[in-house]
Amino acid sequence: QVQLAESGGGLVQTGGSLRLSCAASERTFSSYTMGWFRQAPGKAREFVAAIKWSTSRTFYANSVKGRFTISRDNAKITGYLQMNSLKPEDTAVYYCAAASRDYGGNMLAMGRPGAWDYWGQGTQVTVSS
Repeated sequence: QVQLAESGGGLVQTGGSLRLSCAASERTFSSYTMGWFRQAPGKAREFVAAIKWSTSRTFYANSVKGRFTISRDNAKITGYLQMNSLKPEDTAVYYCAAASRDYGGNMLAMGRPGAWDYWGQGTQVTVSS
């Protein structure tokens, strides 16, 4: 059972930046993919970004491409989501997720919340206009 703990959410003005962190309990994380999803009130949970742990290959939703950067620190078994140029529509609860599989770059598969094995508790990000 992998445990994920997010941190770093908060309130920021439009155009500002935040960095989210996701610490994983699994010491051998090389076969995993880590992802970030978000869920705004009344909306479905949506894919934001993912990183294949062993290769650092990254994947992004079109809505965040060029503004958000996903990365990882293997020594700390921690993933990060650097969010720049934030907009009010980025306001949501952000969830870290992990899966013990390689999606092979299949964005359709990565985009389904049901395809992920483990979830963090979520962290609120609020962007004021």
